Amino acid sequence: GKNEYDLLVIGGGSGGLACAKEAAQFGRKVAVLDYVEPSPQGTAWGLGGTCVNVGCIPKKLMHQAALLGSALKDAQHYGWNISQPVHHTWSVMAQAVQNYVKSLNWGHRVQLQDKKVKYFNVKGSFSDPHTVRGLTKAGKETVITADNIVIATGGRPKYPTDIAGALEYGITSDDLFWLKESPGKTLPSFILYVSLECAGFLTGIGLDTTVMMRSIPLRGFDQASHISNKKQICFTTQQQMASLVTEHMESYGTKFLKRCFPTKVEKLKSNRVQVTWKNADLNTEETDSFDTVMWAVGRAPDTKTLNLETIGVKTNSETGKIIVDASEATSVPHIYAVGDITEGRPELTPPAIAAGKLLAQRLFGQSSELMDYDNVPTTVFTPLEYGCVGLSEEAAMQRHGSDNIEVYHAYYKPLEFTVAERDAAQCYMKMVCLREREQRILGLHFIGPNAGEVIQGFALGIKCGATYPQMMKTVGIHPTCAEEVTKLHITKRSGLDATVTGC
Repeated sequence: GKNEYDLLVIGGGSGGLACAKEAAQFGRKVAVLDYVEPSPQGTAWGLGGTCVNVGCIPKKLMHQAALLGSALKDAQHYGWNISQPVHHTWSVMAQAVQNYVKSLNWGHRVQLQDKKVKYFNVKGSFSDPHTVRGLTKAGKETVITADNIVIATGGRPKYPTDIAGALEYGITSDDLFWLKESPGKTLPSFILYVSLECAGFLTGIGLDTTVMMRSIPLRGFDQASHISNKKQICFTTQQQMASLVTEHMESYGTKFLKRCFPTKVEKLKSNRVQVTWKNADLNTEETDSFDTVMWAVGRAPDTKTLNLETIGVKTNSETGKIIVDASEATSVPHIYAVGDITEGRPELTPPAIAAGKLLAQRLFGQSSELMDYDNVPTTVFTPLEYGCVGLSEEAAMQRHGSDNIEVYHAYYKPLEFTVAERDAAQCYMKMVCLREREQRILGLHFIGPNAGEVIQGFALGIKCGATYPQMMKTVGIHPTCAEEVTKLHITKRSGLDATVTGC
């Protein structure tokens, strides 16, 4: 018989909702199936996926809360009389953020209803390639059939499996954003970007925060350091982009336990959590107690209940992510996947939304346009933000060869830091270019205030093939931090040989 729906989307996150709503625009019969499994600590939320509920949205709002704290300190230098000490109330911030998130949950439901997309709040698993069996929280079964199925279930935070007590006494970012009361003295453990972002805003609102980092910070982002020319040392060896972020955080008040890894977590009678860790440099065992321990060891694709192996959808055996081709198609005809659950795609909301829309247009709108995953901009919302677009320096060297790469880089001082006498030692930018012919820009990296806004503007130019000479001819807006990008002629480096053109 005929299937009930033209399109069924499993997963109500950014990519899945975008795909469903776009398909409905073509007059197709569409359904969305979404279910949030509570975290091990019991945290659950509504429709909208990771970004809305436990990612970008609450993170940026709490980051803003921390920036306001810094602004209060600066304000005194600008003549504002602010009584000290300034106190932050977690419960007020949390309630405001959570209320806004809930309004987004409701908004998504209304949008689906307006577009006549059927919403099922059920946990789904495949019975066959065209049939999904859904179970409600109460155990009631719903069977849904569809001509085309899109998997967009995203990922959930992982817990370390080799640390005693990690699951019982630790939380993840899924829980942090929904806490009603302050997490107090907090240990974000392991050095993924979410760990740094959370540590940054926790420090910014006045909490005692320590980050435990086993290896390098921000793995996957730009790590290349610049080796200075022995004859010209006006610009000495420069710190890695990722290291600059953590250096600023240390000066900002966040503590770091470097080259340390936890071995045991225990609950004390005082209700605090005691963490035991190994210091790899000193070869010692150390302990301390915290109010909250937050794990940031990455996210695992949320596929456990989907029954993918039964219907033949291939996944990467190491990552568990679904293997897709350029058209987001899986190994099974008419079954597709978008977003964080797919292998080799950036774990970012905007690409998932764009991919979802384009997929719906190809399925129902006679389009052939594919998602272009090159030059996708992103920003890490640490106290001093790190934004980037395009290739890191090491990726550019790997792709084109070190002799074919030219790198322009410089420190700068934001004007707003001057009167407030803020340290700008980590405000830095780097432009990675091809050396040959017109010197096409391969990547831009920027550490400083409002990095996301700065990178978003330059991302268009880089997407359109901007070159270094074109960037130097661009008239900057004075006096902005972004203007400094248009003046990156102070230093340059070719391959691994530094050349100083101005000191």
